[in-house]
Amino acid sequence: MIVAVVDGQGAGIGQAVIKKIKKEFEDKVKVVALGLNKTALKNMLKSGAEEGIIGSKNISEYILNNQINFIIGPIGILCAGGICGEVTSTVSKAIFNSPATKLIIPLQKHGIYIPNTQDLSIKECIEVFIEKIREQI
Repeated sequence: MIVAVVDGQGAGIGQAVIKKIKKEFEDKVKVVALGLNKTALKNMLKSGAEEGIIGSKNISEYILNNQINFIIGPIGILCAGGICGEVTSTVSKAIFNSPATKLIIPLQKHGIYIPNTQDLSIKECIEVFIEKIREQI
């Protein structure tokens, strides 16, 4: 099973997701860090990702050419210009068009409001994601 974690900036969310996945599943899940910048990639690799990809073209090609089971990241990964402009249209399009299940953290940013998610913490979202992954193992 392959889980791709996409994050930018300092990858705080990506790091938390990767640490929890590795703690819960150890070697049953291959975690691939898709870093939107060097710092994000470095931090996600430190957190336990087995592989790392950086760069819009490389990330898009990886998503399109590999059988990824889950793509995890904050809501900004679905929007060109998301995560402070780090998400390109190429990356957001590849994520959206991927057959992988997208597990999205619904941060209340950018004027995007998803009903019934305002009280969910990032930690609670990650717990839901862990259960979703567990169902597929």
